[in-house]
Amino acid sequence: MNSSLVEDGDQYSALSELDAKGLKGKKKDQGKSYSTLVYSVTDIPPWYLCILLGIQHYLTALGGLVAIPLILSKELCLQHDPLTQGHLISTIFFVSGICTLLQVLFGVRLPILQGGTFAFLTPSLAMLSLPNWRCPAWTQNASQVNVTSPEFIEVWQSRMRELQGAIMVAACFQIFVGFSGLIGFLMRFIGPLTISPTITLVALPLFNSAGDEAGSHWGISAMAIFFIVLFSQYLKNVPVPLPSYHGSRKCHFSKVYLFQIFPVLLALAITWLICFALTVTNTFPSDPAAYGYLARTDIKGDVLSQAPWFRFPYPGQWGVPTISLAGVFGIIAGVISSMVESVGDYYACARLSGAPPPPKHAISRGIGVEGIGCLLAGAWGTGNGTTSYSENVGALGITRVGSRIVIIAGGCVLLVIGMFGKIGAVFASIPTPLIGGLLLVMFGIITAVGVSNLQFVDMNSSRNLFIFGFSIFAGLAIPNWVNKNSEVLETGILQLDQVIRVLLTTGMFVGGFLGFILDNTIPGSQEERGLSAWKETQQEASDEMRVLEVYSLPFGIGTKFCTASWVRYLPNIMLIGEQLGQGPSALMKELSAPLSPFSP
Repeated sequence: MNSSLVEDGDQYSALSELDAKGLKGKKKDQGKSYSTLVYSVTDIPPWYLCILLGIQHYLTALGGLVAIPLILSKELCLQHDPLTQGHLISTIFFVSGICTLLQVLFGVRLPILQGGTFAFLTPSLAMLSLPNWRCPAWTQNASQVNVTSPEFIEVWQSRMRELQGAIMVAACFQIFVGFSGLIGFLMRFIGPLTISPTITLVALPLFNSAGDEAGSHWGISAMAIFFIVLFSQYLKNVPVPLPSYHGSRKCHFSKVYLFQIFPVLLALAITWLICFALTVTNTFPSDPAAYGYLARTDIKGDVLSQAPWFRFPYPGQWGVPTISLAGVFGIIAGVISSMVESVGDYYACARLSGAPPPPKHAISRGIGVEGIGCLLAGAWGTGNGTTSYSENVGALGITRVGSRIVIIAGGCVLLVIGMFGKIGAVFASIPTPLIGGLLLVMFGIITAVGVSNLQFVDMNSSRNLFIFGFSIFAGLAIPNWVNKNSEVLETGILQLDQVIRVLLTTGMFVGGFLGFILDNTIPGSQEERGLSAWKETQQEASDEMRVLEVYSLPFGIGTKFCTASWVRYLPNIMLIGEQLGQGPSALMKELSAPLSPFSP
C-alpha cells in the first residue's frame, strides 16, 4: 500500500515500517531536494509497491486517455459505434505503455508517464471540420448506421488514416528538433507570454464540445462534478481506515487517503451507479428523442458482449495512412505546443523525484523520444500523439515516490490493459453526460495550467497585459470568424486553402503565434517578461556523479557501447568515460547546466 498516504494511529507516517529500512540506507549526501522522498528517482521499491503505484499512475492518467478518443469519435463519425470507440481506447492505452517505457529507459530517464495530448486535439478537430471530411448526415442518425457495413467502415477509417498520416509527418519534425539539439535554440525565443496563451487555448475552444456532452443531462453532469470537487478538494486530507496486514503487526487498520489518490475514479464509479439505478427504475426517458435519454446506461449495453476479451493492436490496423499538407501544418502547431509543455514537465518532474535539473542532452533525448512516440501513435492509429503527462508529475508530489521503476510498472500496466478489449469497451459505454462533467473539470484545469505560467511575469506591466489579453481574445475570435467566412480566404489553390483554414481555425496556433511575435518584438526587460524568474527556478547545484547516475543511458550505452569518436557530435549522447577523464569541471559544464526554456 502507498506508504506516503497511510496513517497509523494518531500520527501521519511518511513510511511504513517495512519501507523504513530502505530509506535508512540512503546516502546523506544525496541532497535536500529528495531527502524527504520515500523513494527517489534511482531507488527500487519492493515489487508489490511498484505494481500498486504503477496502477495508481495509470488511474491518474485515465481521464485524459479515455477522453481524447471519445471526443474524436464524433468528428470521426463514430458517435453511434461504441465498439470501435472501445478499440480506440484500448489502442491509446497500448501505445501509451510503449511510449512510457521508451521515455523512461532511453529518453529523458525521469519518472514521467506518456499519453495522449489535448494539444493535438484542437488541430485534429480543425482538420476534420474541412468540407471534404465532414461526416455525412446519415452517420448522425443511429437508425441509419450499420456499423458492420463496408460503406460506414470506409467513412470513419478514411478520416482516421488522414489523421494518422498528418501525425506521423509532424512526428518526424519533432524527432528532428529533439535529436538535433534544435530544441535548445528554439526555446530561447519562447517565454511565459507565448506558453500561457498556447496552453490556455488548448482547452478554451473546446467549451462547446464539453457543454454539449454535459448538456445531454445537466443533473448527472453536475453530480459528477460535485463528487470530483468533493473528493479532490474538500476530502483530500481525510484518511479512510482500511484493513491491512503486516508481518510484525498482523491484521490492523491503516488510514489511507483514498480521496486524494482516486478522486476521478471514485466520482466516475458513484455517478455511474446512480445512472444505472435511475435506468433500471425507468426514471430516465426511453424515447431517444427525449431530453435525458443519453444518461441511460443501457444505450451501449451490447458493446461489452460484442467486445473481444483479447485484442492485440497493431500498426496499420485501420489501413495505410494518407497525407495532406493542411493536416501536417496543423498538427505541427500542436507538436510545438507539446514540446514546450514537456520541457517544463521535465524540470518539475526532476524537482519532485529528487533528480538534478535535466541537462541538455537528456532534454534533447526526451523530446526526440516523444517524437518517436508520436510516430508510433500515428502508425497504430490512436488518432492522437503522445506527450508527458502533467497530471502524473503532480502525482509524484502527492505520493512522494519518485522512482522511475514505478513508472516502468505503470507503462507495463498500460501495455497489458491495452490488450484486453473488454476494458476499453467498459470505458466506451460511459453515459454521455458523465463524460461531459469530466470534460468540464478537465478542460478547466488545463486552462488554469496555462494561466499559471504568468506567475513568472510582471502582470502590473501594461506591455504584458496587452500581449496576453490580445493573444487570448484573438485566439478565440479569429478561428470563430474563419469558420463562418472561410470562402473569403480562398486563393483558388485547394492545398493552400486547406493549410490556411486549419491554421487559422486552430486557436492555440493563432494565440501562441501572436504571443510569440509580440513578446519578442515589443521592448521589455528580462524581469518584466518573466525570463529571469524562470531561469532562477531552474538553476541549482548538482552533484556530478548524481547527474551521471540519473541521466546516463542504460545497458552501458556511452560507456561500453556506442563509444566511437563521431558519437560525441550527437547532442543527445554523451561519452561518459571521456567526460570523466576531463575532470569534474568539464563534466559539470556538459551535464549539469540546465537548458532553461526561457534563457536569454
